[in-house]
Amino acid sequence: MSGFPFIDADRLRSLLPMEATVDALEAAFGSGALPAAPLRTHLDTSAGSLVSMPATGPQGTGVKLLTVTSGNPELGLPLIQGLYVLFSARTQKPEAAIDGAALTALRTGAVSGLATRYLAREDAARVVIFGAGTQGRAHLEAMLAVRPVDRVTFVSRTANRAEALAGWAREMGVTGDVAGPNAVGAADIVCTCTTSPTPVFDGSLLSAGAHVNAVGAYTPQTRELDEDTIRRARVVVETREVALAEAGDLLIPIGAGSIGADHVVADLSEVVGGAKVRRGPEDITVFKSVGVAFEDLVVARAAADRLGA
Repeated sequence: MSGFPFIDADRLRSLLPMEATVDALEAAFGSGALPAAPLRTHLDTSAGSLVSMPATGPQGTGVKLLTVTSGNPELGLPLIQGLYVLFSARTQKPEAAIDGAALTALRTGAVSGLATRYLAREDAARVVIFGAGTQGRAHLEAMLAVRPVDRVTFVSRTANRAEALAGWAREMGVTGDVAGPNAVGAADIVCTCTTSPTPVFDGSLLSAGAHVNAVGAYTPQTRELDEDTIRRARVVVETREVALAEAGDLLIPIGAGSIGADHVVADLSEVVGGAKVRRGPEDITVFKSVGVAFEDLVVARAAADRLGA
């Protein structure tokens, strides 16, 4: 790609390790002035959908274009593919193009890592991850970056992929295995990284003190968490505006009258700024993420700056 560099998945990982990405997002959420980002737009296509996510701020201006193609995994292709283009803040000259799927995986894992850094118990060591795709892997990396994880269990409908990720965990010195949804009963941290439109586990099984990162569902009609989980939890979101427009995990129980909008205790900026969410070791906490375009911009800028360093 002439004129400006293309950062592929391997280059992105080498430029921005997970912990550095968590740190970059922490700085942004703590800055008091997040970049501007409208709600994402969806265009239905003959094969799936096209998602557009622009943002602008001191970091520059950028847009991510993603295709979501449900039939791809059966063909051995990624569910999500795309491209991110970063423009200079001052001249609006294109500065870099980045693999969109790799950027999505990195920033989604990292924002869960940031939430976990602030919300999970300090001694949280047992992780259960629902989903054995790209986000399952990214979330294991993120949890390892912020907590002393010594065991990870993968729950997936695709047994061979779950076994492969469990094997990768073992190579990293972590006990890795595969189990069913009831594994959440022994988890300190649960990450839901699936494409399921309906809840993936029974919230009554969560142990006291558990922390949940829910990242898979991002439309008002879909959710990975049941009402039991949401009712029991102290809930944190990226921003209230986006969560209350897109997060079915919250909008469905709100619509049923189970909770109100005020069930959201804080957003991530408030958490990084010192808001108290976990009142004690018995509290259950939930971070509900739908993915916000300004997170992509922050991470893209951090990668481009390292590329030029």
